[in-house]
Amino acid sequence: MITHARRRLDHIDAMRPVKQAGVVSTHSILYFAPAAASISSGAALLLLHVSREGFFFISACMLTYAYADLNRHGLRRYYWRRFLSVGVPYVCWTLIYFFFLMPTAHYDGVGSALRGLGAMAETGYFQLYFLIVIMQFYVVFPLLALLLRRTEGHHGPVVACAAAAQVALSVATHWQLLPSLMMRYSQQDALSYLLYLVAGCVVARHLERVDAWVRGHARLILTLTAVAALGAECVYFLAQHGVTTVLGSGDDAFQPSVIPFNVGAIACGYLAGVALVRPGRSRFTKAVVRSGSENAYGIYLSHMLVLNALVWLGWRNVTGVIPWPLLCLLTVGIVAACCVPLTALLARTPLAVPLTGRRRVPWRRTGTTPPFGIRPLTFPRGRGVAQETEAVTT
Repeated sequence: MITHARRRLDHIDAMRPVKQAGVVSTHSILYFAPAAASISSGAALLLLHVSREGFFFISACMLTYAYADLNRHGLRRYYWRRFLSVGVPYVCWTLIYFFFLMPTAHYDGVGSALRGLGAMAETGYFQLYFLIVIMQFYVVFPLLALLLRRTEGHHGPVVACAAAAQVALSVATHWQLLPSLMMRYSQQDALSYLLYLVAGCVVARHLERVDAWVRGHARLILTLTAVAALGAECVYFLAQHGVTTVLGSGDDAFQPSVIPFNVGAIACGYLAGVALVRPGRSRFTKAVVRSGSENAYGIYLSHMLVLNALVWLGWRNVTGVIPWPLLCLLTVGIVAACCVPLTALLARTPLAVPLTGRRRVPWRRTGTTPPFGIRPLTFPRGRGVAQETEAVTT
């Protein structure tokens, strides 16, 4: 279980840019893969959808680790900080996207525009629904934390129940067996990601044991994840070629066939984070990882600005010259090249919290800090990655 002397979880922080690359890749394929490549792009999307589950797992894990001792006396501060880090950015970026997209929205008048804004705020523009889900989780987290404390020593059955519920909800969602209201908001419903949220909390409470097991079984995890990926793809192609749709169909993220892969991919992401912050990495690698971790939230919030701008510039037409997988990789690079400096800049303004979810970063004299917020990681002697910190924020 969590000890009182908490450490900075650099390896889990390092999972953020890995996860963010998956998010941007997913949206790049949705925007720029040609219709003629719908089968192959759908196969890629089927596995890339894990980025959302990874997002919720990391958020739940870091939140539980940061608020291990949360009690009723700390609830006001807890909810206020959650509101500042998620609620305020959600409102601000909803307005940003509303005005940014207004020239192409073709509203009939003020009333139509306000209805459009309301619809955008209700469901979350494109990627912003992630924040709707995480806000729901933040609301109930104190109760979940209490449950985990009360069931200490019996967290295995808790995860098993969450897994069973996840499978049942995935079946019901994929096959449209839920009431119409639940189907309408399935993507924005925290229950749709129950396993990953609960697992993140449980992992945080047993981090040392989980860490030792994952590191000690890396080859097994990689092998089983590859097998799970092949299994999910087999289900996908069986449906695409009209053999059977009994096991699932399409690249829908809400189907049982991808759950084993999602779990394995998150564990692989954990191993990637461990590898990225391993002692002995070059100063450049450490700087890139730190920058990616610090700017991941800002990239997530702002990357649709770049993708929409690329659409307006005719980037889709390049598919006639460049194969779409390469085009999407280039798009991910363009997004990073634009959003990292944008986020680093916004983090140094009075709007740092509402636009990046981060505390304001002070300006430094020219020459003391590398550009775009990239700076090398430094660790106290003898502590390595397990750097002590006063607070761990999501």
